Amino acid sequence: MPSLTGRAANLLSTRLDPLARAASRTHSVLYRRFDGRLFGKLLRKPIILVDVVGRTSGESRPVLLMRIERGDAYVLCGSNGGNKTTPNWYRNLVAATVAEVEVGGNRVPVKFREVTDADEFAECWGLLVAGYPDFATYQELSERKLPVGLLEPR
Repeated sequence: MPSLTGRAANLLSTRLDPLARAASRTHSVLYRRFDGRLFGKLLRKPIILVDVVGRTSGESRPVLLMRIERGDAYVLCGSNGGNKTTPNWYRNLVAATVAEVEVGGNRVPVKFREVTDADEFAECWGLLVAGYPDFATYQELSERKLPVGLLEPR
């Protein structure tokens, strides 16, 4: 059964996208300003700030993502709140293959890879849902299979 917070995020991403983007930009600025000490969580769950170069703009694009760890890597889900389209930040990572992750005030260069192996996907999906259960709601509300990727240290 879909969660209330998952449904709310889905509504924001599908019907109120400009509002969701503005809130995310503001949160990113505050996260960076306070080195993640303040504004380092979303719905009481830890987050990271990922800077990736835009595939068409060539400019650095910050995005806040749920902090789901797998060893020294971070597991990502291109959920877009269950929206019918893959988020731009995920497509930017696919194109760029490298990024920087900011956790607190520490910046770490990372490489991106999409998880395509079925067993690894299942393991990563389990970590995602355990760390942030709304991912299951997003998948339930979406017509597409949500992509999963890893950010690993360079």
